[in-house]
Amino acid sequence: MGRLFWKIFLAFLCTLVVAVVGTGTAVWLQRHAGQGGERQPAIGPPHLMFTDMAASTLRHGGVDALRQWMSDASRNRPVPLLAVDSAGVDLIGRSVPEAALARARELTSSKGETRGARLVTAPTGEQYLLFVPSGAEPRRPPPGLPPPSPWILVLMGAIASVAVSAVLAWYLARPIRNLRWAFNAAASGRLDTRVTPLMGRRRDEIADLGGDFDRMANQLQQLMSAQRRLLHDVSHELRSPLARLQAAVGLVRQDPAKLEASLDRIEKESARLDEMLGEVLTLAQLESGSLRIDAETVDVADLVAGVVEDARFEAKAAKKNVAFHRDGNASVRGRADLLHRAVENVVRNAVKYAPEGTTVDISLRTQNDPSSVCISVADTGPGIPAESLEHVFEPFYRGSSRVASDGFGLGLAIAHGAITAHSGTIAARNASEGGLLVEIRLPMR
Repeated sequence: MGRLFWKIFLAFLCTLVVAVVGTGTAVWLQRHAGQGGERQPAIGPPHLMFTDMAASTLRHGGVDALRQWMSDASRNRPVPLLAVDSAGVDLIGRSVPEAALARARELTSSKGETRGARLVTAPTGEQYLLFVPSGAEPRRPPPGLPPPSPWILVLMGAIASVAVSAVLAWYLARPIRNLRWAFNAAASGRLDTRVTPLMGRRRDEIADLGGDFDRMANQLQQLMSAQRRLLHDVSHELRSPLARLQAAVGLVRQDPAKLEASLDRIEKESARLDEMLGEVLTLAQLESGSLRIDAETVDVADLVAGVVEDARFEAKAAKKNVAFHRDGNASVRGRADLLHRAVENVVRNAVKYAPEGTTVDISLRTQNDPSSVCISVADTGPGIPAESLEHVFEPFYRGSSRVASDGFGLGLAIAHGAITAHSGTIAARNASEGGLLVEIRLPMR
């Protein structure tokens, strides 16, 4: 059960509490609507019986008999009758309400002998005022007031439900309106729209949905930017081979004798175009995430060893060498062809820029971090300016190296996409002793 469940549960709990409190308040107000103002002696039938019995006991038995009767009767249940002497003191020492005492005295002085408040003389000649105060009568609805209606509970429950439902609807609808606005903005092409700042301090599933939308919008924005940049770079790179193709066709038309040389140039430029378009397609698939990563076990040590053997063959022709240091075995999950291409692009790039007579060092380590394997490729070439290190994995980036290159600037970009697709990392930095050091880290199986 998520956080939103507890918020809805608390809302219903508040509804129940408000309904109970409101109903109790309404019933209390109804029961006490007739009370208040000046308290006076009660004159209902049960209380007249008390005053009559007390008056007879006092006349015929005296003060002691009345005190004994009231004491005996109070053992089972409190006697509401008060027997007050001329000093205003109750016969058995109970507190006497001032308002009720004054009203009882007023009744006996104005009307003489009444059954609501009676002034009785004891055999000893002492007078006692007998009355029952209204606050001591059994709790029941005041005369003339109807009993509490069950519709009060229904009414209070409906009022509480409407109030809490309105607050809950506003609380839930506000972030949903923000999400609708964000989706409409994204559909209109404004991919820089973000919802999280509009959620405030909200912490529930709706806020999580807003965070998911922001991540989706950010990913779409990056993909669209990458596609626009890739389209711009591809169109720029296509101009040179297309211009050479047009020049070769023009030469053939001007001088048919140069047909063979022009056909060779056309074939060479066509092959370059085919190779570049293939790399662009691979890069686009990696950046879009549409390239499927098969869950197969890949022996990284054997894969790197195969790349090293191919690189040594090319390096010998350029009077260079490749050294491989292997520290343990490692297996990862992924596509062997993509990982092979990524490592090969990094190694071939190092061999290309390494000076003659130098060695490219390749190492594979697993001891420093048991959960990952690290592949490092170091050369002793010219390196890369510090301000260009962050751009080295961008498509069509060639830097400002003095070494001639016939590539397209896509090798390291493809390597970065392939390693990232396998949940790994790739980074480049200038080595302290000179040259470029590229490190690849992949999570082990």
